[in-house]
Amino acid sequence: MSNNTAKMIVAIDGPSASGKSTVSREAAKNLKIMYVDSGALYRGMTWKAVREGVDVKDAEAVIGLMNETNWDFFIEDLVLKFTIDDEDPTDHLRSEPVRERVADIAVIPEVRVFMVDRLRETADFGDLVMEGRDIGSVVFPDATFKYYLDADPEERARRRHKELLATEGKGDVEQVMSSLKRRDTIDSTRKTAPLQIPLGAKVINTTGMTIEEVVDQIVDEVDAYRTRV
Repeated sequence: MSNNTAKMIVAIDGPSASGKSTVSREAAKNLKIMYVDSGALYRGMTWKAVREGVDVKDAEAVIGLMNETNWDFFIEDLVLKFTIDDEDPTDHLRSEPVRERVADIAVIPEVRVFMVDRLRETADFGDLVMEGRDIGSVVFPDATFKYYLDADPEERARRRHKELLATEGKGDVEQVMSSLKRRDTIDSTRKTAPLQIPLGAKVINTTGMTIEEVVDQIVDEVDAYRTRV
């Protein structure tokens, strides 16, 4: 399938807790275009594996389960959502069992190929902001805009710890740091589509920046482009 380059695509990549999810969601809202969280698809597959009792480290079993699943995508309030075998996994996508296993699912090459195909198809819905780890490098290498958000490790750990306290009422900073380092290692060393700065991407170090400052920078640049075309 083509990369749908006729559509305006804003690709936002970066490691965990770099701010890309919040920034992408807010940027899409301000631009009044669709928001796509690519990681949600990998978390959805992880949720399905955990639910069915499939070992996420057993690639063959995961691939078998994946090939048997039926995915349906739809837009709700300009956000891409989906069901798997007619079930909505949204409320479980950021649960601890999923969060701690998704990296093992995402490293499987066949899973990445499957997800890339699904993600490219979302451009058929229209202009979008998509966030992930290989959006500007693999999913949409010809994206209209490419950004790579990063932040100092300590800042990323602090943000994730704050997020866990807010959503789960618990969280240990050292454990969070360890989890982030593990995910970074897996993401950056996997053979298929490793985490990297996409060619031509603008790097934004969000350390010390507010969400609004990062969002405003991206929205201003996209709006300026819109006035020229």
